Amino acid sequence: MFTSTIGAPITARTPTQSAATYQSITVTPASPHIGAEVTDIDLTQPLSERQIQEVKDAFTRYQVLFFRDQKISFEDQIRFAGLFGPLGKHVGAQTISKSTDHPLVRKFHYDETSQRISGESWHSDQSCAPMPPLGSMLYNHTIPPDGGGDTMFASTYAAYEALSEPMKNFLSGLTATHDGARVFGPGTPKSSHPIITRHPESGRKGIFVNWDFTSHINELPRSESEAILKFLYRHIGRDEWACRFRWQAHSIAFWDNRCAQHKALWDYWPNVRSGFRVQIEGVQAPIPG
Repeated sequence: MFTSTIGAPITARTPTQSAATYQSITVTPASPHIGAEVTDIDLTQPLSERQIQEVKDAFTRYQVLFFRDQKISFEDQIRFAGLFGPLGKHVGAQTISKSTDHPLVRKFHYDETSQRISGESWHSDQSCAPMPPLGSMLYNHTIPPDGGGDTMFASTYAAYEALSEPMKNFLSGLTATHDGARVFGPGTPKSSHPIITRHPESGRKGIFVNWDFTSHINELPRSESEAILKFLYRHIGRDEWACRFRWQAHSIAFWDNRCAQHKALWDYWPNVRSGFRVQIEGVQAPIPG
């Protein structure tokens, strides 16, 4: 049982799935609810069929995977991410990240001239799209000299499982509007998605609203919508079902946007954090839970 600092004690159930064992890779969980580091793998080389199968299993199981000491090229990054589906382009009309000489790779570079960075609030990438990205893969080759720039990840599975049964029943069947103009300006998509979704591979339920993109719950008056969303944003970001990834040079974080949220910490100005990101296209709209 976790003791809440904002109210009554909250119990979050440990996932019922048994611990996984792998033969071709080593997978070390980063926290009880989300995240795992994958070692004994070289992403600069094509993977074997067994490695592909086991990495895909770990991705579904742990929601975000971390890799270290991977000096990958654009081609390596595209090859690996492409194992999970077709790669796509950012839907934002105006973005902080920049394009590169490859249309599928975006540059995420911050230094002493930066006024903002991408993703400082809890969010799921581009949830404003009719079919949001399945996943995102960020490779950072340069990091601040004394640490900083960590990325936080939260399990929307665990957040859902910690809700009371009355709250789960209340949220079931409700939908919310995700407005991309809130982050990326006019011309960015706006879509409605279920608040409670079911992952198409794991079958687990999660909460699919986030601070950046979700503007309101469609079936409620705005005052009620605002109160419920404020609670859900705070609930999803609780420490109890989050993990914090400390970057090292040539590290990778690869997350599942369907069941994990993340936020970046900007505690390193004026130092440099720099890398490249690709995204896997969603192939279906979020499934109602």
